[in-house]
Amino acid sequence: MSASNVPLRWFALPVATVAIWSGNVVVTKLAATAIHPSVIAFERWVLALLLLTPFLLRPAWRLRREIRPHLPKLAVLGLLGMAAYQGLAYYAAETTSATKMGFVVSLVPLLTMALSSLLLAEAPALGMLAGGILSLLGLALLLGQGDPLAPFGGGLVPGDGMMLIACIAYSGYGVLLRRWPMPLPAWPSLYVQIVFATLFLLPGWLLAPAAPHSATAIGLVLYAGIPASILAPFLWMQAIRLLGPSRTSLFINLSPVMTAAIAMAVLGESLHLYHLAGGALVLLGVVLAQRSGRRPAPAAVTEAAE
Repeated sequence: MSASNVPLRWFALPVATVAIWSGNVVVTKLAATAIHPSVIAFERWVLALLLLTPFLLRPAWRLRREIRPHLPKLAVLGLLGMAAYQGLAYYAAETTSATKMGFVVSLVPLLTMALSSLLLAEAPALGMLAGGILSLLGLALLLGQGDPLAPFGGGLVPGDGMMLIACIAYSGYGVLLRRWPMPLPAWPSLYVQIVFATLFLLPGWLLAPAAPHSATAIGLVLYAGIPASILAPFLWMQAIRLLGPSRTSLFINLSPVMTAAIAMAVLGESLHLYHLAGGALVLLGVVLAQRSGRRPAPAAVTEAAE
């Protein structure tokens, strides 16, 4: 279907999805002062699991013979895409800003293409290499708060490094989805991954200091567990079905802009010139790489919630 024939209301699906995920970055930052990182990381997925079980337990059980051979792979996917990615993000939020987190997350498509070149033996295009260099320069400018050499001289806060590792884990999730094609429907596959994610996150929850949940903490868990973990993946899948993966994937580039806007409104974070300059270089590099290289499979941004 040509762009002129696409109903405008369909574009609301990816925009709403990216808005929810951008809001979740701000929720992650708010959680840093309201609830222990290990607690919200575990409880958001437990909540999603409890809500999805009435709808997906029976289909997953019917597919148990098809699922069983793929359990080790689904476990790794649950570890990377849910437990490691969001778990590290909650810890990162203790020392870095939501605005910076949003721009680091925007590197995921580029990191996915880079890992694809390493793990799937896909030769990187020249434009992808140029886009990577441009994005890395923008990231250095962003994390160095205007000084691109600061990250190399110890000018990073721990959260910056944690967020970058989290995004590498999520990129690995996307690459492995391509490397391990499984004959399973999307929702039962997602359900099993959530089961594994909760198991991986359980020890951290058990070891976390006991503390009563405030009303704020409960609200953050509800947002992370329902809109970010269930509604957003559903809307994204619908967008891919109606608009196609290539057209839908472009909307991911709205994430850092939306995150910065929400962080300014909710957290009172300031937008500095280095945010604009570094963020623009990051986004320009990602778009250049996406246009020049091979795009990651749509499942990379379909099956795991951000």
